[in-house]
Amino acid sequence: MSFGINSMVERRLGGDIEYVKGHGNDEHCYFEENKTQRYSTQLNFDHKFSDKDLLVFRNSVSYFDRDLGVPDYRFNGKQVSTFSELSYTHANESVEWVAGLNLWTEDFNEKKLSQFPLRDYRRIILGAFIQNTWEANEKFSLETGLRTDYVNHYGAVILPRISAHYKFNKHFASRLGGGLGYKSPTIFTEESERIEYEGVLPIDRHFNKLEKSYGVNWDINYSTPLFGGNVFLSINHMFFYSYLDNPLMLRSVDAEQGIYRLVNIGGHTDSKGMETNVKASYNDFHLYLGYTLTDLKTKEGGNKTTNILTPKHRFNSILMYEVEDEWKVGLEAYYFSRQKLGDGLMGKAYVVCGFMIEKIWEHFSIYANFENFTDRRQTRFDTIYTGSLSNPIFRDIYAPLDGFVMNAGVKLRF
Repeated sequence: MSFGINSMVERRLGGDIEYVKGHGNDEHCYFEENKTQRYSTQLNFDHKFSDKDLLVFRNSVSYFDRDLGVPDYRFNGKQVSTFSELSYTHANESVEWVAGLNLWTEDFNEKKLSQFPLRDYRRIILGAFIQNTWEANEKFSLETGLRTDYVNHYGAVILPRISAHYKFNKHFASRLGGGLGYKSPTIFTEESERIEYEGVLPIDRHFNKLEKSYGVNWDINYSTPLFGGNVFLSINHMFFYSYLDNPLMLRSVDAEQGIYRLVNIGGHTDSKGMETNVKASYNDFHLYLGYTLTDLKTKEGGNKTTNILTPKHRFNSILMYEVEDEWKVGLEAYYFSRQKLGDGLMGKAYVVCGFMIEKIWEHFSIYANFENFTDRRQTRFDTIYTGSLSNPIFRDIYAPLDGFVMNAGVKLRF
């Protein structure tokens, strides 16, 4: 059995730098203040009846208090959420069964600070699941699963999934899988966060409905030693497709009063693309390369639009030098292509680089991280707001804002 407690208390003040420094006036008066408190517990209990049978119980409880303030508006709410799961596993040489029950609860209460309707809600989800892993032989394995959730106010959802893996030879293997998913409606979306939830009407269970998704992916793996076994190469290439029915989006219902409602649009969002990952190892050096192509579009009525804040191309590269129990040194670089923004304009492509080093001894280690050491910031190559200093209209943030960040520390092992 294990039990843990986590806590975080934070206050962030941002906005006009003159205001932050305490020199605010009629012109330099814009601010954003976030006060958050988060406390959570984790409980895990495992009991082995035998080498083939295992009982697991997990539970977590989380309390979150957020106080968000901008000029002339304040949002404050408390959220208590819990998760509990009981599962039983039975396994033999070729087949493994897992069955269980779980319960999610979420209770949000907003503090009344104006005459605007409160966004309080309570969500209870009771689920049951069963899954099977079948190792048919050395080449073929099959994973299947079925879960059913009952969501209060929205009814039952049935979620099957399947994944098949086939190993052609010692170098080539492939996996094909797919399944269904869902998400219950909530005001806590990226679009609502962007406007600090001001003027966002509460979720209406008679008006809103579940977002349901369907997804499939297929990957091919190739691995082999090279140059007499001195170099090991591994390549994974994956194709993916997902379909989100009736996605929840923010719509204006009274532009003059600044009133918005989250609406399940009469359309869908589909995401398709591919991802390639390459790993090459030589002695203590490891090189990781990755590329992701994502085409994300939303269709509503007869119109099809590209989704915002989704770069079509992403590259990542990491070079690591690692001597076990002695050194870790890493250099990384990430490329993000241009992406569509909420105001209809296109963001600019950018590259973020990082470096880390860690020296390890038996009972402690010293590390240092140099994140974004090229100091790439959106404020250096693009704007983040329009309008005046006292009443800014913020554009989408698609690149780092904090620039070069260094942190260092000591890890102790007892």
